[in-house]
Amino acid sequence: MKKMNLFKKTAACLLTVMMSVLTLGEAAYAEELPYDTYNYNYREDIVMTPAPYVPDGSVTGLSLGTTNFKEPQDLCVAENGEIYIADTGNNRIVIMDADMKNVVRIIDSFERDGVTDTFSAPYGVCVSENNELYVADSRNKRVVVLTPEGEFIKIVDNPQSEILDDNFEFVPLKVTVDYADRIYVIGKNAFEGILVFESNGQFTGYFGTIEVKISLWEKFWRRLASKEERSNQQLYIPTEFTGIDVDSDGFIYASNIDSDGIQAVRRLNPQGKDVIQKGENANVGGDLVVGMYGDYSGPSEITDVVYRDKGMYSLLDKKRGRIFTYDKEGNLLYIFGGLGAQEGTFITPVAIEVTDEHIVVLDATHNAVMKFKETQYGALINDAVGLRFDGDETLAIAKWEEVLRLDENNELANNGIGKAYLTAGDNKKAMHYLEVGMNRKYYSIAWKRLRNEILADNLNYILTGAIVLLIGLKIYKVIKRKKTGVQKEGGLL
Repeated sequence: MKKMNLFKKTAACLLTVMMSVLTLGEAAYAEELPYDTYNYNYREDIVMTPAPYVPDGSVTGLSLGTTNFKEPQDLCVAENGEIYIADTGNNRIVIMDADMKNVVRIIDSFERDGVTDTFSAPYGVCVSENNELYVADSRNKRVVVLTPEGEFIKIVDNPQSEILDDNFEFVPLKVTVDYADRIYVIGKNAFEGILVFESNGQFTGYFGTIEVKISLWEKFWRRLASKEERSNQQLYIPTEFTGIDVDSDGFIYASNIDSDGIQAVRRLNPQGKDVIQKGENANVGGDLVVGMYGDYSGPSEITDVVYRDKGMYSLLDKKRGRIFTYDKEGNLLYIFGGLGAQEGTFITPVAIEVTDEHIVVLDATHNAVMKFKETQYGALINDAVGLRFDGDETLAIAKWEEVLRLDENNELANNGIGKAYLTAGDNKKAMHYLEVGMNRKYYSIAWKRLRNEILADNLNYILTGAIVLLIGLKIYKVIKRKKTGVQKEGGLL
C-alpha cells in the first residue's frame, strides 16, 4: 500500500512538472512574440494577457512551388478546407490545399462561349455553400462565377435600377454569397450600402446602409455658413464597407472604417437591419482608447471581418495590424498582432480567414499568408465561449477556471463563471464572480433574483410574523383603550 501511495505521489509530481514546463514554454514564447497581447478592463485600461495565438509560419507563392503573389487582396476558405487567394497583381486565383503546402490549381482564364476570357485585377474571392467560385473581377467591372475547377457558369455585371445614379460605375471589390445564393457585393464608391443580386444576377437594391449622424452643433453652423463655406466643408456621406462575410444563418457581417472608433462591424439580418450586440463597453470598433498605445493615435481602421463559429468573429485592423475577436454578445475576448517585418507581423494586412487549426491573414506587401495557431489560453477561451453559445454553462465553468489559472485578473473569465452560475440558479455565487468581473448589469440581475429567492423561501415566516404583529397591535390597542377608560372613570370619582 505504501509503495502504491509512493507511486501515485511520484506520478502526480511528474505530471505537475510537465504542466509547469509546458506553461513556462508557452510563457517564454509569449515573451519572444513580436507583438503585445492585451485586452481592456472595466475602466477601459489596457491589461496585458497571455498570448491567445502565436505565429506559425507563412505561405508565399514560392513556397507553394509557383511564382510569388503580387499585391494579393483577398482569400477564402472553402468547405473542403481548400484556400482560395485573389492574387490581384498577377490576375489569377490561386487555390492551395488545407495544409497550405501545395497548389491545387491556378485559375487565370476560363472559356466563355468558346472564347478564352481572363481576369483583370481580381480583388475579391468567395466560395458558396453550393461550391461555386465567385470572383470580384474589379477592373473588368463584373463578378465572375465559376466551378472550383474554373469552368464558366455566369457573369454578374452592369446592374440596372432607378435607384442607381446615372454615372454609377460598378467596380466590385469584395463578394460573398448566402445559403440562397444571393450575392452581396462591396463596390468602389458605393456609399449607399452593399449591392445585392439575386441568384440569376438581377440587381435588387442596396443593403445595410450606414446612416450618417450630424450633430445639432454641425447643423447649426451649416445654417449660418454661406454657400461657398458649405461647399468647402466636409461632405456628410455614408461610410464605405471594407470587408464582408456570412454566417450559417444567412446574417451578413460587414466591416467598415468608423471615425469614432465605436462600431466597425455590423451584423445585418435579411432585412438589412443591424442586430449586432456591443457588449459591456458598447464598443465593437477595435481599440477602445485613443493615443494610449505605442506611438499611434486615433481609432482602428478595420479592413476585414471573418465569422468564426459559435457566435465569434474577428476583425482585422490595418492601421496597427491588430486582430480583435468578439463573442456573440459583443464582448472583446482577446487582441493580438502588430505591424513590422518580423514573422507574425504585417505591413499591409488586407484579409482574414479561419481554418480548422489556424487564423490566417493575407498581407498585400509581404505577398504572403501569415498563419497563427491557438495557445492553451486561446483554446480555453474559445472553448468556454462555444460552450456558453451551445447552452452548456456548467461545462463552461471549468474552462473559465482554467483561464483564471493562467490569467488571474481576467474579468471575462469571472463574468463567464458568474453568468454560468446565474443560469444554473446559484445567484449568490454568481454575484461574487460578477462583482469581481465588474459586471453591473448581470450583478443587478443576480441580486434581484437572490432577493426574490430569499423572499420566496421565507414568505411563510414573513406572513406569519406580519399576522402576529397585527394581532399584537390590535390587542395592544384594546388594552390601552380599556386602561384609558378606567383612568377616566377614576378621575371622575
